[in-house]
Amino acid sequence: MPKESNVDVLIIGAGPAGVMCANGLARAGVNVRIIDKRPSKVMAGQADGIQPRTLEVLDSYGLARPLLDQAAQMTMAAFYSPSPKGGIERIGRVPDVTAPTARFPYEATLHQGEIESIFLRSMRKEGLEVDRPIIPTALEVSSDEEELSNPNAYPVKVTLQHLDAESEEERTEVVRAKFVVGCDGAHSWVRKTCGINMDGEQTDFIWGVLDMVPSADTNFPDTRCKTALHSHNGSCMIIPREGDKIRLYIQLTDTDAVDPTTGRINLGLYNPARLMEVAKKSFEPYTIDTDISAIEWWTIYMIGQRVASSFSVHERVFIAGDACHTHSPKAGQGMNASMNDTHNLIWKLTHVLRGWADMSLLKTYEFERRKYAQDLIAFDKKFSAMFSGKYNATGGLSHEDFLAAFQGYGNFTSGVGIHYAPSPIVVPDFQRAASHLTIGQRLPPQRLIRGADARAVDIQDLCPADTRFKLFVFTGTNRAHQQVLADALNKDGALARRAREKDMLDVIAVCKGAKATFNWLEIPAALRPSWQKVLLDDTCVQGNGGRVYATYGISDAGALALVRPDGYVGTVAPLDRLDVVEKYFAAFTKV
Repeated sequence: MPKESNVDVLIIGAGPAGVMCANGLARAGVNVRIIDKRPSKVMAGQADGIQPRTLEVLDSYGLARPLLDQAAQMTMAAFYSPSPKGGIERIGRVPDVTAPTARFPYEATLHQGEIESIFLRSMRKEGLEVDRPIIPTALEVSSDEEELSNPNAYPVKVTLQHLDAESEEERTEVVRAKFVVGCDGAHSWVRKTCGINMDGEQTDFIWGVLDMVPSADTNFPDTRCKTALHSHNGSCMIIPREGDKIRLYIQLTDTDAVDPTTGRINLGLYNPARLMEVAKKSFEPYTIDTDISAIEWWTIYMIGQRVASSFSVHERVFIAGDACHTHSPKAGQGMNASMNDTHNLIWKLTHVLRGWADMSLLKTYEFERRKYAQDLIAFDKKFSAMFSGKYNATGGLSHEDFLAAFQGYGNFTSGVGIHYAPSPIVVPDFQRAASHLTIGQRLPPQRLIRGADARAVDIQDLCPADTRFKLFVFTGTNRAHQQVLADALNKDGALARRAREKDMLDVIAVCKGAKATFNWLEIPAALRPSWQKVLLDDTCVQGNGGRVYATYGISDAGALALVRPDGYVGTVAPLDRLDVVEKYFAAFTKV
């Protein structure tokens, strides 16, 4: 008989989406298990770019600093075009990130193996390790409606095979799970087994990529900038990496990288030396070279742009990351989209497993993330076509065209402009109460001070990824209205009160006043659970910060802003409309 076990959540695949999911669930106290077919983590290559919004997300888990201590930071982007004199010439440099509200106004780059290691170390603190090397061989989802609707049931049966088992008896294992999350890549076994199609198409654009350290005789001046290079020989892109390393993308204009019989990429038709020969032609009159024997990683790929037709099966089996969307890597979205998929799912699974939320909450994962993936593919089609297009002097692609696209999509590519549509957890009925705090977008960073000690803080630091909603009470200037709200929060039977008692909701006051005269104890007790959660809209002693009300479009009358556990604004309302928050929770909670 094969070994059998139960688990709340089984994660298949320990790439970025998988380890993000495992780490977040483990921190939340969920009984989670993660398996991977690889005997060890990625050691080199693969994804490497972290966008500003993803840095905010990592910061909410306490993981941004370990990454930034090692990563390169891209602050400038350089552009090269064909020169009338032959070869290429630099035609401009601009800031790499064009997202005004980015808290981290740069992209960070670090190889995927080390990014995974940051998560693995964090998981280890929670007593969780990746089980390797293991592959799933069968997956069955119950058809019993009663079982599927019961969050305490185990309706998913997964058969696993331990690849390094010493005996036949130890080779097979059966796991019964409440939920399964497939994070097993573009060729996802979970997706295929569940019969989920990928909608989209393969392009004709073929690119080579290699990680290298430029040699001493390289005279190209922008190897430490994100560089977009168009030449008559084809396009290239440089991504600075940690240390002296760079990643070089090289457009392949011939078709002999493709097997004519299968139509697929054949790595045997290329090698790093040949890729460098193509690159050198594109960089003329500059030189770029490397020690071929020291190249750490390389590959060739054909751009495919596809989105899964569904992101779940009965809200019991989910897919995330490359398993449900594939696209060009040059806009630096793949790993970011993947980790933000599971960041979106972590708190929803946790709330259902704790009995806080109805199973219907899990439907919002596909609703929100599939629409984002579709938007990503639409962007990628435009961006990759422009990047792979050729410049010419007779109406073809121009620098102005490319720069307009590069800067125009800044909010989207950085992640800070992602906007979830109205749903039970995105309720925009009273947007006017905080006109610049967009419901459905992430809470933008803003500097303010604590009322008790005038210490400067960023409002995002009050929103750690701890699975709790945060109710920001912008108290305004009317003390009577503040007391009315406090009484409503304390009222017997109030959903907001029960949510606080369950530790599902945190209340944070943001007050008007001056640090020299402010007394935080004058705020009603229900609005000040601790001295650390009474904030003041004033500058710090060094003179920066303040203007929170003005920045968020909130009047002296005050407002309520409910921020979801993933950092997105769920709803806002006038200060005297706690019923809006109550109705919001009533749509999906069970507290």
